[in-house]
Amino acid sequence: MGVVLRDDEAAFRKMGDHDLIDSYLVYRARDTLCSVSWGNTEDYRQLLSAMNPEELGANEVAMLVTNLKALAGAVACIDNVLHDELLSAISNMSLWNYKPDVMDALLEFIESLATSSGKYVDYCLKMLTCQFFPPLSLPLPKILARKDGVLSRVHSSLKYIADLVPLSPARLVPIVLNGKPQYCFNTISTLSLVIYVENMFKLESGVLGEVVRIPMFAGVVDLLLELDVNIGWEDIENETSERIFEMELEDGDESRDDDSELPRKLSQKILGGNSFAEKLDSLMVLTFEHLESCQVADRLIKIFDTLLELFKKTILTAYKPKFAQFVIFYACSLDPKNCGVTFALMLEHTFFFSTDDPVLRMKAVAYLASYLSRAKFLSVFVIAGTLERLVDWCVKYVKMQDNVINPKAHRLFYSGCEAIIYVLCFRMRSMMDDPQLKTWLFHLPLESILNNKLSPLKVCLPSIVLEFLRQAKAARLFMTSEKFIFDDYLESELSREFGGTERLDMFFPFDPCLLEKSDSYIRPNFIFWSMVQPTYDDEDSSDEDVGEAFASDDDGGMDYGIMQSLEEQHFDFAEVGSALNKMSITPKDSLHSRFGGAINQPMRMPSRIRPSTSPESL
Repeated sequence: MGVVLRDDEAAFRKMGDHDLIDSYLVYRARDTLCSVSWGNTEDYRQLLSAMNPEELGANEVAMLVTNLKALAGAVACIDNVLHDELLSAISNMSLWNYKPDVMDALLEFIESLATSSGKYVDYCLKMLTCQFFPPLSLPLPKILARKDGVLSRVHSSLKYIADLVPLSPARLVPIVLNGKPQYCFNTISTLSLVIYVENMFKLESGVLGEVVRIPMFAGVVDLLLELDVNIGWEDIENETSERIFEMELEDGDESRDDDSELPRKLSQKILGGNSFAEKLDSLMVLTFEHLESCQVADRLIKIFDTLLELFKKTILTAYKPKFAQFVIFYACSLDPKNCGVTFALMLEHTFFFSTDDPVLRMKAVAYLASYLSRAKFLSVFVIAGTLERLVDWCVKYVKMQDNVINPKAHRLFYSGCEAIIYVLCFRMRSMMDDPQLKTWLFHLPLESILNNKLSPLKVCLPSIVLEFLRQAKAARLFMTSEKFIFDDYLESELSREFGGTERLDMFFPFDPCLLEKSDSYIRPNFIFWSMVQPTYDDEDSSDEDVGEAFASDDDGGMDYGIMQSLEEQHFDFAEVGSALNKMSITPKDSLHSRFGGAINQPMRMPSRIRPSTSPESL
């Protein structure tokens, strides 16, 4: 067919009737296709040869364009059984390998085939979505040069098909999601993954509607998590271990020009050369930029609703998220008053009201504590309101208990207490510097939840407890007669028990991000420990046991006559959910443990309490 068509076309061109030429070519194409069913395959074989030329010179390109256009007018004669070789040959064609005239002719054929019969819609959609991945053999300069031309044509064809086949967007979703690289993250290039996700975001923000929007975003989040879990904890632990605390405490040295706990050289040493980390970092940045475009287009709140649901279903329930959770952190930073507060309320609500899974509730409050501590963009009054509700929940819990220390039976209570004191380690000084919040903080019934038969200060992570007590002592916040003695200033037997196998006592998901490019987006909105001013001065701190020092304090200078709650000072927290006051505080099943140990040295508060550096920390 190919050679015959070109000769006949030359004859017709001499006549100058291009419409007649096109009609004749279509006629010959139909005749060639139909002749296969009659047993005459000579022209068909010529056609197949023309579709797969050994060389692609000017004559071969012209023949290819001519044949594709002719076939586009003869799609009604195509049979998926009789012409399977032809369809296979066309499906193997990549737009990336051709110039615009061939690309346009190929897309014209795909569009005609998709709209001619429903049985070819999936085939055509797969052909189009395969173009989301450039050929592995194509050099990088050619990929970059051709990307816009290829992908703009692909999305235009997808829209054309969707206009004529309304059900095609629904059929497109599984094709795109199933088309992502499976089990080959080590071999696929970062650029190919980036182009794939770029196309998913283009579909999400395009004209194909809600049917495509939510699944595309879900697909991106799933991909981020897949890459995340492929970064082993040993990749981080082997190079950091406990030295990461020293890095955190020393982050003010001359090697840094900005506020960050982890120098870039540490990030490069830990994750440099890790292909999963490199790919995840690039995709995280792409996601951040897409969120920014959503904000500009006034779509962020709508997208955030989707992102929040995805967070609850995937990231919150994931076993070892290391970096993927920063997507929602960044989204919150773009709109603190709406997205930022909504995220905190969702975590709070999950901790208070989710009755099915205590581990999920512990994860939620761990996320909440880390978020309230690290999010620079959150109002201190939003943080105070959340703390007040957490304290109220703990107070009600204590009133219902007659038991003594039992890490597993009261793990929800202990996780709530640890969240409270962790946040105060970061925020106590800023609250003490505000006269209204200082009064509110003195009135907060912290001593009633921290100094009782359940003894949370003996169960929570010693490193957090000691830093909290140092700051509370310096602030003269409250008195306690207990002494606190630990075997290990990082953790104790009791904290290991209440944290469980996932070590949720050591889970602080918004510790500093080790992905270098992603960190550059997070850092401006992030509170590093080096930025925190504790209530004490280092030179005034001593090595005496903190608990014993508390026992000898006086009344701490508290003026009980002026104590007021935030509500009495007319801080309006109604908009953040009055239903949160109706919390369930039923404790879970109990198992028992014993405690012992000794240490008498104070310490600076590490903002990475080994959660992101230890495999057992989650």
